[in-house]
Amino acid sequence: MSDGKAADGPGAVPSDSRGRDAVVIGGGLAGVTAALALADAGVRVTLVEGRPRLGGLAFSFRRGELTVDNGQHVYMRCCTAYRWFLDRVGGTALAPLQDRLDVPVLDLDRPEGRRLGRLRRDPLPVPLHLGRSLAAYPHLSLAERARVGRAALALKGLDLTDPALDTQDFASWLSAHGQSARTIEALWDLVGVATLNAVAADCSLGLAAMVFKTGLLSEPGAADIGWATVPLGDLHDRLAREALDAAGVRTETRTRVSAVSAGPDGRWSVEVPGESLRADTVVLAVPQREAHELLPPGALDDPDRLLEIGTAPILNVHVVYDRTVLTRPFFAALGTPVQWVFDRTAASGLTDGQYLAVSQSAVQDEIDAPVATLRERYLPELERLLPGARGAEVRDFFVTRERTATFAPAPGVGRLRPGARTKAPGLYLAGAWTATGWPATMESAVRSGVNAADAALSALGRPRPRRLFDVEEAA
Repeated sequence: MSDGKAADGPGAVPSDSRGRDAVVIGGGLAGVTAALALADAGVRVTLVEGRPRLGGLAFSFRRGELTVDNGQHVYMRCCTAYRWFLDRVGGTALAPLQDRLDVPVLDLDRPEGRRLGRLRRDPLPVPLHLGRSLAAYPHLSLAERARVGRAALALKGLDLTDPALDTQDFASWLSAHGQSARTIEALWDLVGVATLNAVAADCSLGLAAMVFKTGLLSEPGAADIGWATVPLGDLHDRLAREALDAAGVRTETRTRVSAVSAGPDGRWSVEVPGESLRADTVVLAVPQREAHELLPPGALDDPDRLLEIGTAPILNVHVVYDRTVLTRPFFAALGTPVQWVFDRTAASGLTDGQYLAVSQSAVQDEIDAPVATLRERYLPELERLLPGARGAEVRDFFVTRERTATFAPAPGVGRLRPGARTKAPGLYLAGAWTATGWPATMESAVRSGVNAADAALSALGRPRPRRLFDVEEAA
């Protein structure tokens, strides 16, 4: 950095800002974050997004009288960057955190009346905060519960900077540390599939260790869960646009970029329909395949590595009943294809009946299944899980599919994820798929935007906005 001074705040433009322009390509969480951070430091920013809305893969749409999220998104208290984002756009109160981690877990393989277990924490230091919950967890045997504690201590001792962790799969490590197939299914995958979008056998030990160490073994409240009580579009589109406008960002939606190139003067040209945007800085905040298409020659040593980063799907099943069938905000399930179920009634605007969203991760085998097939599969399972659904009328049943929802956290993916900087001066990368250390989450997306903005500001010799320090201090 050129100096240690922080800019005064959003929209403050230092006197040396002439000629300091940036174009951010992509209006997901990564792009919005990068645009806000650059604008807060006094850079003139244009944000371009091909879709008619902001928010990337965490968005809402209308279906009749409902406002529907394309998928259920949650975050944890340890997600300091996403919490910064919520605060920056004025949305913290609209996505509250639990006072204390509490996850109801229903196991259909157990007889009725004995199916409910809970994963919750006590107000005690790590690792005692989860001790009572694990000791009483009914979905594992006494011996399995004891072995969980030993594996957790071994996990806590792993060095997340060790590149060897990225070459191993999580399931093999768990088995080597005494975890049975049942324990992996009823505990490790229960959490891991939802956060990593992969079962343990398909997941890098490095990414899995990062999730469990940070979420469950760092601070007592790190894993407390938060989710939006309003449609995601209210946060990631409406409030984000208002924050961008207030920061002086020019936001252009329905605008696709056809080319990015550097001129002889070192400035960049970003080609959009009817216009060539000129800038000192360009941030590519788009999916890895789109970034590969737009990267100019020489920007990365081996750009084809981006194409080796696999993707993983997420399926959401949406059911509207004529009555209340679920009395808790959400639950996770075992012994059934159903993974996680959330009550989205109030957030969607439904005033009569109940709307449930069934969130299904790592579903490569059914992401393309016909709606009729999914209806036949999931409605009976929900009736098994929820006695109140057995006599209820299904008013609506529909499905949302994100076939490339996340990058696949497979062993070896770490070496494929590039950092924010490229070899082309003034060109930076952002996106949950870049080297943030996190799996493909909203947290990773926001961190990537911070990383790209920070790298750009350093190269420009511009002071960083004071707000960016909040992420680092919290982390």
